Amino acid sequence: MNIRIKNCNESMLIIALAGRFTSDTATQAEAELNDLLTAYPNRKVCLDFSKGEYISSAGLRVLLAAQKRMNKQGSMTLKNVCSDIMEVF
Repeated sequence: MNIRIKNCNESMLIIALAGRFTSDTATQAEAELNDLLTAYPNRKVCLDFSKGEYISSAGLRVLLAAQKRMNKQGSMTLKNVCSDIMEVF
């Protein structure tokens, strides 16, 4: 799983997620995502899955934890989710 900032301004942070979001990558992805949410507080967050290949239950847990955190400081949306990942949701 590769996580990087795709775009950022005063009100919005777009994070690109690429690759496979599995139990092997969930811990690192969670740390990276938390670091970005801490570094760029009080912004709407959009997770861009256009290069995402797969998400496991461990990846879902990371996203749910991020969403819970965002409920306190903003909002989080997903975009460009492929059908394989959407099926897991």
